[in-house]
Amino acid sequence: MGRIDYFEDPHAPKANSVVPSASVVVVDDAGRVLVIHKTDNNLWALPGGGHDIGESITDTAIREVREETGIVIEIERITGVYTNPRHVMAYDDGEVRQQFTICFRAHPTGGALRGSQESKDVRWVLPADLPSLDIHPSMRLRIDHGLEEGRTSPYVG
Repeated sequence: MGRIDYFEDPHAPKANSVVPSASVVVVDDAGRVLVIHKTDNNLWALPGGGHDIGESITDTAIREVREETGIVIEIERITGVYTNPRHVMAYDDGEVRQQFTICFRAHPTGGALRGSQESKDVRWVLPADLPSLDIHPSMRLRIDHGLEEGRTSPYVG
């Protein structure tokens, strides 16, 4: 299913759904960030996805990272809650979803890199190399918050 992201766009379609989701800034011992090249919008992003009934939001984060990347993680902290009503995602089936994501910081504990149906490429990337990737501004904000040293509280916005 294809997707178009609208961010701060006055011509964006009106949202008709909200799905709680998790995304994760996974940082390895070398300081690299785990990113995926998404199949639905052809952008680079953090691994993550929708929250399922019967799981905690940290379970969602751990499951989504493993499903999309093959990497097993341990959650360290919440880096932010992202609910901007001016960021919507329009899907081919007519759903227009308002962003609602809790983003975590984590470190890898096992697994091996692999793609999935949702990720056509998976990489560890040095923060200095992130500008060379096509990353949506709202995703870049999550990455920046996740990498920010000394942050004492999560971003809420």
